[in-house]
Amino acid sequence: MDHKGTIVMQKYELGRLLGQGSFAKVYHARCVETGQSVAIKVVDKAKVRKAGIMDHIEREISVMRRVRHPNVVHLYEVMATKSKIYFVMEYARGGELFRKVEANGRLPEDVGRKYFVQLIDAVEFCHGRGVCHRDLKPENILLDEDGGIKVSDFGLSGVAECRGADGLLHTTCGTPAYVAPEIIGRSGYDGAGVDVWSCGVVLFVLLAGYLPFHDTNVMEMYRKISRGEYRFPSWFSPKLKKLISRMLDPNPSSRISIAKIKGSSWFKAGKEGEPVKVTSDGDEARRLLKMNAFDIISLSDGLDLSKLFETESCLDKGCRIMSRKPVAVIVSRLERGARAAKMRVSKKDGGLIELESRDGVLAIEAEISVVTPVLHLVEVRRRYGEAAEYEKVLNEVIRPRLVDKAPSSLLRHQHSLSPSSGARL
Repeated sequence: MDHKGTIVMQKYELGRLLGQGSFAKVYHARCVETGQSVAIKVVDKAKVRKAGIMDHIEREISVMRRVRHPNVVHLYEVMATKSKIYFVMEYARGGELFRKVEANGRLPEDVGRKYFVQLIDAVEFCHGRGVCHRDLKPENILLDEDGGIKVSDFGLSGVAECRGADGLLHTTCGTPAYVAPEIIGRSGYDGAGVDVWSCGVVLFVLLAGYLPFHDTNVMEMYRKISRGEYRFPSWFSPKLKKLISRMLDPNPSSRISIAKIKGSSWFKAGKEGEPVKVTSDGDEARRLLKMNAFDIISLSDGLDLSKLFETESCLDKGCRIMSRKPVAVIVSRLERGARAAKMRVSKKDGGLIELESRDGVLAIEAEISVVTPVLHLVEVRRRYGEAAEYEKVLNEVIRPRLVDKAPSSLLRHQHSLSPSSGARL
């Protein structure tokens, strides 16, 4: 059906179809009030529910709220009716990076490096927020009007909460030609290492114009991936070959890390002459001050995204607690709570605080974000352990110490929203 000209939620006018999949269609759209161009992903609830992947859609929303970065597609808001879910997202005018490679055959090394540097910056940021993409490929990398990249499609992403008791991910997913050998082996894997492998394949494709691993027989292609069997084109420089070979190392334990990629001479050549970008607390505060009502409400403890899908909520989504206390006070209260529950406290990369039981059977993550200079968000998530134990620590130890005694008018207001009945968040 042609939906061009349709007004969604009395706010967005749908335009041309940009793309479609089994469960959703993506349209160019225009905000009726401001004229701003956006992309709207329209998800069919019935199809998603029948396929049993409602949790994937919900996770995608949660992840896109978590990974705010210049090189990641920005999610503006989410709306829902009884039959549809609407993702209102940043519109990338340049289309897929894949189309650019397809049109040019291959990219010049300096151009490919520019895109690769941005990709690694975005992936590193996601990993710091506990998110691995798991489906990185040129089709999921978009271009804006200034030539910058925008990583998109987090539908297959993995988060810390998805890890098993061994601390690893186990879901078999991804695009065959870009998938890491440890996923093919159907054993537990580290999400960060899987993304590094896919980034290596993407880099090869950008500069070669073809895939390193390809065969009409999928099982034969998997065999080549598992053994790391591929050939470099003659025009690849020695430094480029060295970097890609370390990224496409079939052994995940010896595969190069993001930090070492950024330290490689080939990568750093793309950074020469660029100003160093340092994100300070002030920068973060200024960025978050630009958040709209949906941003703030969606981060608050009272919003249950499950209402969008008319399904039961999941403990592993964690909870969100708003606090007007300074960061130092919040951390201090978490530490005191951990001691009361006989748990260890440690600080992780990306500003995460981990609480772990001394017997190692339960681990909880807490992430503090600045919403405004006087308002902070604490996201609490279960990494692993029994749900009952997590609930007990959350409700008896963490929540009482962090929840402000007098709820703000904002939080009181957001409880009146009814997304399942079609109200805009």
